[in-house]
Amino acid sequence: MKAEVRFQPSGRSVRVAPGTTLIEATRQAGLPMASACGDDGICGRCGVTVLMGADTLSPETGNEAEVKRRNRIAARQRLACRAHTNGSVEITTSYWKEKS
Repeated sequence: MKAEVRFQPSGRSVRVAPGTTLIEATRQAGLPMASACGDDGICGRCGVTVLMGADTLSPETGNEAEVKRRNRIAARQRLACRAHTNGSVEITTSYWKEKS
Protein backbone atom coordinates (compact mmCIF):
# COMPACT_ATOMS: atom_id res chain seq x y z
CA MET A 1 0.00 0.00 0.00
CA LYS A 2 1.31 3.45 -0.93
CA ALA A 3 1.78 6.23 1.62
CA GLU A 4 0.55 9.75 0.93
CA VAL A 5 2.94 12.61 1.69
CA ARG A 6 1.31 16.06 1.77
CA PHE A 7 3.35 19.27 1.56
CA GLN A 8 2.00 22.43 3.16
CA PRO A 9 1.32 25.18 2.36
CA SER A 10 1.96 24.16 -1.26
CA GLY A 11 -1.06 21.85 -1.35
CA ARG A 12 0.90 19.25 -3.31
CA SER A 13 0.93 15.57 -2.43
CA VAL A 14 2.49 12.36 -3.73
CA ARG A 15 1.90 8.68 -3.12
CA VAL A 16 5.09 6.74 -2.43
CA ALA A 17 6.15 3.23 -1.52
CA PRO A 18 6.62 2.55 2.20
CA GLY A 19 10.21 3.20 3.22
CA THR A 20 10.62 6.22 0.93
CA THR A 21 12.49 9.08 2.58
CA LEU A 22 10.77 12.42 2.89
CA ILE A 23 13.46 14.04 0.73
CA GLU A 24 12.76 11.52 -2.07
CA ALA A 25 9.03 12.24 -1.78
CA THR A 26 9.70 15.98 -1.87
CA ARG A 27 11.66 15.64 -5.09
CA GLN A 28 8.88 13.52 -6.61
CA ALA A 29 6.48 16.36 -5.81
CA GLY A 30 8.76 18.83 -7.63
CA LEU A 31 9.38 20.94 -4.53
CA PRO A 32 12.71 22.44 -3.50
CA MET A 33 14.57 20.92 -0.56
CA ALA A 34 17.70 22.34 1.01
CA SER A 35 20.55 19.84 1.12
CA ALA A 36 24.33 20.19 0.88
CA CYS A 37 25.56 16.71 1.84
CA GLY A 38 24.08 14.54 -0.90
CA ASP A 39 21.44 13.09 1.45
CA ASP A 40 24.08 11.66 3.79
CA GLY A 41 22.42 13.05 6.93
CA ILE A 42 25.34 15.33 7.74
CA CYS A 43 24.43 18.93 6.88
CA GLY A 44 21.06 19.19 8.62
CA ARG A 45 19.65 21.53 5.96
CA CYS A 46 16.71 19.30 5.08
CA GLY A 47 14.89 19.80 8.38
CA VAL A 48 11.11 19.67 8.03
CA THR A 49 8.28 20.13 10.49
CA VAL A 50 5.86 17.22 10.68
CA LEU A 51 2.30 18.56 10.94
CA MET A 52 0.51 15.19 11.00
CA GLY A 53 1.55 11.55 10.89
CA ALA A 54 4.79 11.70 12.87
CA ASP A 55 4.00 8.22 14.18
CA THR A 56 4.15 6.83 10.61
CA LEU A 57 7.81 7.85 10.23
CA SER A 58 10.81 5.72 11.07
CA PRO A 59 12.09 6.41 14.60
CA GLU A 60 14.69 9.11 14.97
CA THR A 61 18.15 7.60 15.39
CA GLY A 62 20.83 8.84 17.75
CA ASN A 63 22.84 9.97 14.72
CA GLU A 64 19.93 12.06 13.41
CA ALA A 65 19.45 13.65 16.84
CA GLU A 66 23.18 14.48 17.01
CA VAL A 67 23.20 16.05 13.53
CA LYS A 68 20.17 18.16 14.49
CA ARG A 69 21.85 19.26 17.73
CA ARG A 70 25.12 20.16 15.96
CA ASN A 71 23.30 22.11 13.27
CA ARG A 72 20.83 23.82 15.62
CA ILE A 73 17.77 22.13 14.11
CA ALA A 74 14.71 22.21 16.37
CA ALA A 75 14.12 18.95 18.24
CA ARG A 76 10.56 18.72 16.86
CA GLN A 77 11.84 18.67 13.27
CA ARG A 78 13.01 15.66 11.27
CA LEU A 79 15.74 15.42 8.68
CA ALA A 80 13.98 14.65 5.40
CA CYS A 81 16.91 12.52 4.22
CA ARG A 82 16.69 10.30 7.31
CA ALA A 83 12.94 10.01 7.95
CA HIS A 84 11.30 7.11 6.09
CA THR A 85 7.54 7.11 5.76
CA ASN A 86 5.37 4.05 6.37
CA GLY A 87 2.03 5.82 6.17
CA SER A 88 0.39 9.15 5.45
CA VAL A 89 2.24 12.22 6.66
CA GLU A 90 1.99 15.98 6.24
CA ILE A 91 5.10 18.17 6.38
CA THR A 92 6.15 21.79 5.89
CA THR A 93 9.17 24.05 5.60
CA SER A 94 9.41 27.81 5.80
CA TYR A 95 10.16 28.19 2.08
CA TRP A 96 7.35 26.25 0.37
CA LYS A 97 4.71 28.54 -1.09
CA GLU A 98 0.99 28.10 -1.50
CA LYS A 99 -0.15 26.55 -4.75
CA SER A 100 -1.14 29.21 -7.27
